[in-house]
Amino acid sequence: MGVVADVTVNQVYANHGTEAIEATYVFPASTRAAVYGMQMVIGSRVITAKIKEKGEARAAYNQAKAEGKRASLLEQDRPNVFQMNVANVMPGETIEIQLQYTEMLVPENGVYAFVYPEVVGPRFSGTQKVKASTNKNVPYLASGKASPFPIEIYTRIDAGMPIQNINCTSHQVDIKYPTLNSAKVRLDAVAQEKTNKDFILEYKLAGGKIQSGLMLYEGEEENFFTLMVQPPKTIQTNQIPPREYVFVMDVSGSMNGFPLAVSKKLMRNLISNLRPTDKFNVMLFAGASAVLAEESLHATPENINDAMKVIDDQKGGGSTQLLPALKKAIQLPRCELNVFYRCGNRWLCKCRKRSI
Repeated sequence: MGVVADVTVNQVYANHGTEAIEATYVFPASTRAAVYGMQMVIGSRVITAKIKEKGEARAAYNQAKAEGKRASLLEQDRPNVFQMNVANVMPGETIEIQLQYTEMLVPENGVYAFVYPEVVGPRFSGTQKVKASTNKNVPYLASGKASPFPIEIYTRIDAGMPIQNINCTSHQVDIKYPTLNSAKVRLDAVAQEKTNKDFILEYKLAGGKIQSGLMLYEGEEENFFTLMVQPPKTIQTNQIPPREYVFVMDVSGSMNGFPLAVSKKLMRNLISNLRPTDKFNVMLFAGASAVLAEESLHATPENINDAMKVIDDQKGGGSTQLLPALKKAIQLPRCELNVFYRCGNRWLCKCRKRSI
């Protein structure tokens, strides 16, 4: 698990009675889960599931069930709720279902979070709210009630770069670090009994500088790799390369008055905060469009003042023709910002033999 979580869920169904049964299990999952595999294990037999259209899959399952065959069916009830049906579990028999899915982990404020839902709460269905504790046709647990069955969660993090911090905000866990780039996290014995809240594991990769790592995967027919590049926690101004900005500003009649005044203030703030290493241009559009300069200008005080004089003189009028202005902006000559390179704390320009 780096930025992609590869999750395997093992569900065990056992029949301790004297007659064949059908097991139904409603369970939560991530809204971003992409299921890619499922197997049913009966003793030494492994049966691999096939993905079919929902109606076709249900019909095939019902036919197998009626014929007394062992069968399993996974259906998505809602974006974050799944239902598993296992037909004809024989007395004294144990059937294991292995479900596999992937999920993209998107960091927020530099923190990655893997969440494994353990609770399916009451849901709204049609015109009435389904309550787990009162509706016997919907196999939900009552609110706040833990499952009578323990759950085991084992997580391995292969980050491809040093892990800065790991924190489980929901459960007590045991954490081991085989390497700087990896970690093993397992629920402790007490936490395995507490299944009335979601499992939340957070970790950080961002450090004081740019981090990168390469993870390799060997497949049966092809090999794959994942390149990880993590930005630093904070970026110094001198680390930012020169950039080019083209501002497209609406000066049509609908912008007259207060809207245009706000746009002028915004443009002043944006352009005034550019660095001398940056370049900029301004495209003004209404029924027609006009550009400040044929090529982008360096963000010097003189060029910034000239641009703001042109912007401040706009009154607002005419129709709003955005598309031609965008096309014209895209066709503007590209500046040669790529000729700058870092040398110590300075940016050097190859084409003009000068430093900035």
